[in-house]
Amino acid sequence: MNDSARQLPLEGLRVVEFTHMVMGPTCGMVLADMGAEVIKVEPIEGDRTRHLLGSGAGFFPMFNRNKKSIQINLQSPEGAETARRLCATADVVAENFKPGTMVKYGLDYASLSAKHPKLIYASLKGFLPGPYDHRTALDEVVQMMGGLAYMTGRPGDPLRAGTSVNDIMGGMFGAIGVLGALIQRGITGRGQEIQSALFENNVFLVGQHMLQYAITGKAAEPMPNRISAWAVYDVFTVKNGEQIFLAAVSDAQWATFCDVLGFADLKADARYSSNNARVSLRAELMPDLRRRLQAYTAAELTAIFEKAGLPFAPIVKPEELFDDPHLQATGGLADVRLSDGPKAGQSAPAALLPFTMGGQRLGVRHQPPTQGENTDELLQALGLSAAEIAHLRSIQAVA
Repeated sequence: MNDSARQLPLEGLRVVEFTHMVMGPTCGMVLADMGAEVIKVEPIEGDRTRHLLGSGAGFFPMFNRNKKSIQINLQSPEGAETARRLCATADVVAENFKPGTMVKYGLDYASLSAKHPKLIYASLKGFLPGPYDHRTALDEVVQMMGGLAYMTGRPGDPLRAGTSVNDIMGGMFGAIGVLGALIQRGITGRGQEIQSALFENNVFLVGQHMLQYAITGKAAEPMPNRISAWAVYDVFTVKNGEQIFLAAVSDAQWATFCDVLGFADLKADARYSSNNARVSLRAELMPDLRRRLQAYTAAELTAIFEKAGLPFAPIVKPEELFDDPHLQATGGLADVRLSDGPKAGQSAPAALLPFTMGGQRLGVRHQPPTQGENTDELLQALGLSAAEIAHLRSIQAVA
């Protein structure tokens, strides 16, 4: 059964999102994938991420599927009024602009909920209210100030994570808050404001390292320099210069590791009888293992470890995932239409939400919209006549 034929859990829910970049659109995408009607309000010039280069080139098609697009110039009084009328039809409003921006247009939670107490409002910011909330935040900013870049890079070389982890997870937590608020609204009949933030999300991500310090009294080392909890848990350079990640995280796995690779002498060595002992002797054990494993190709180790049920991983680049046999076999990717740029109109596989419902992945029901694609139909649904729509367009074009 495809998504157009089956009942999705948020079908009938209307979401109006005033979002840009990654965090806000991710929140809307999660709700859209689960069946909500998500209306993306774009400025007259369109969402800026439609035309980003480099690392931002994939933002729009990745995070704006299953949505509709309406163009409204909020800076004109008529445009702001139209946006307020649209919000009056919504169950959920989501926004990720700077604090105070939505107040200017009467689109903040206090203004909208005064007339619509059932409204759920997701506010996605850089920081939750407090001393930092006036700062301009980016994913990289909070990674630096929140300990993640320190933990990812080598000592003295802070390095951001290789994807927009805080933007994406911050949007996900916003969507989780919306789902909780929907359940509570079903009980109380009232909505509420949900706030999610990049910095607090980042702190949550490094919380395990904070508690590591609280428990041990020793500061967590950056991941490349960390004291691993397991002796065999690393990337190995093997035959022909190939690389592969291999692990043995229990005494039983260590025994299997030694058996399948023919390392009987290591298995019999009493100094390596327990994981903690192996960790303590890692400085001498690892060079020995690296030397021994150079006799194998990555493919040979893959076959040995997979058959034995031991943890392993090839070192894969993002572009190689398009051909991943597991993703292809399980429907983990779905084609989306590229709405902008030199390849507009072409399709490319995009990653779906990483869970199933009723044994099925949540797919693409609506392609990422072209700029303002649904403007006329949505304005007509608000009761605007053709003449009123034309007048609004002319005003906004000049504004």
